[in-house]
Amino acid sequence: MDSFPDNLSPLSNPSSITGENANIILGGGLAGLSAGYVLTKAGLNVKVFESDAAVGGLSKTILKGGFRFDLGGHRFFTQNEKINKFVIDLMNGELLSVNRTSKIFMRNKFFDYPLKPFNAMFGLGVATTLKIVTDYGAEKIKRFTKEDDDISLEDWVVSNFGRTMFNLYFKEYSEKVWGVECNKISKEWVAQRIKGLSLWVAIKNAFFKFSGQKVDTLVDKFLYPPMGIGQISDKLKEGIEKGNSVFTNTRVAQVRHEGFVVKSLNAKNCDQIYDVEGSEFISSIPLTNLIRMLTPLPPQDILKAASQLKYRDFVVVTVMLNRERVTDLTWLYLPEQDILLGRIHEPKNWSPHMAPEGKTHIVSEYFCSEGDKLWNLSDEELTSITVEHLGRLGFTKKDEVIDSCIVRVPNAYPIFEVGYEGHYNKILNYLQNFKNLHIIGRSGMFRYYNMDHTIECGIEMAEKIIKNSK
Repeated sequence: MDSFPDNLSPLSNPSSITGENANIILGGGLAGLSAGYVLTKAGLNVKVFESDAAVGGLSKTILKGGFRFDLGGHRFFTQNEKINKFVIDLMNGELLSVNRTSKIFMRNKFFDYPLKPFNAMFGLGVATTLKIVTDYGAEKIKRFTKEDDDISLEDWVVSNFGRTMFNLYFKEYSEKVWGVECNKISKEWVAQRIKGLSLWVAIKNAFFKFSGQKVDTLVDKFLYPPMGIGQISDKLKEGIEKGNSVFTNTRVAQVRHEGFVVKSLNAKNCDQIYDVEGSEFISSIPLTNLIRMLTPLPPQDILKAASQLKYRDFVVVTVMLNRERVTDLTWLYLPEQDILLGRIHEPKNWSPHMAPEGKTHIVSEYFCSEGDKLWNLSDEELTSITVEHLGRLGFTKKDEVIDSCIVRVPNAYPIFEVGYEGHYNKILNYLQNFKNLHIIGRSGMFRYYNMDHTIECGIEMAEKIIKNSK
């Protein structure tokens, strides 16, 4: 059982869900909220439908017993000045500048991330370090004698970092995160996620800090709201509700269309089903869910293509501690397979307001698939396993634990398996036939977007609709 079930409650004003032909937004995550916020500012009618009890999607902050935590650590950083200004203005400048301090734990040692040569050399040993550099050099030479035929994550990482670095870090961590062997994961994910990063860039950044500032994964400062990342989502919701409506605990069941024009949707709240008409329909819900909601259903080949696209789920286990502080880290990555945890962070290192005075908490992420053994463990079992692992890492003692909270998160990350592009493009080509149905966001577009890109695509879609409405 989840620690945070749907907590369904009836609408306080049912009449507001129907009425004027509004711009309808499916999903109250950052993309949907950003679109709704911009449309509202332009004076257009908007209705946002979110199935959860709170908005934000992955970018929400949970509050329990005075402790606040995000669903994984979510930093805000962007090289897009427009998006940077949008968020700063939205938050009225109420943002903290946080120094990033991250490490990787492997071979029973802590390694700095981004890479620091002396730390890596003494941690791995001179022989292994030389092997890493030699492999990297050999791969660079190969690039002069063969065409770029990288297909999988493994191909791309070996080409950019060398085989030794791949085996040391990328292989185990990637397979833990995705639950798929590295030679079956498309190179598109890693190339997009750590675009511009290679061993040479990482080494240059270690000696000359400025050199990595345009590589997102090497950025050593980021912005963060004092009360958790969910403050951004809450601010967007507040802006929408100054003239329009955001319906939480309300699940979209059907999207009715005729002649490739969406006419209405069925929205379910408690036992009530509402028929909601609209002019433009913007979907940020999982792409595969949208396809199955279309009424009438798409052709069988589109349904089959949708069945081939998968999302990765994860479980967040937060352990509250009677202790001032445990680490000075913003993140700790745990690639080794004998440690079930994938990544941990201590929210108090992001903002001092995330825990009561004299207390702290550690947020642990377990990457899994809905319905598998890890997902189905009880809250008590997950807490016990987490406390045991944190103890092995030297972070906690059992008698310091004062509470815990478990949240299961479905459809968190799109999985880019080798060959997924064919299925994905078939779905996109079909959806392009619709005159008033648009997809946005990480889940909606089946894209591994960072926060800034998620906000950006919501804003761009709203601006397109505003332009067309004039």
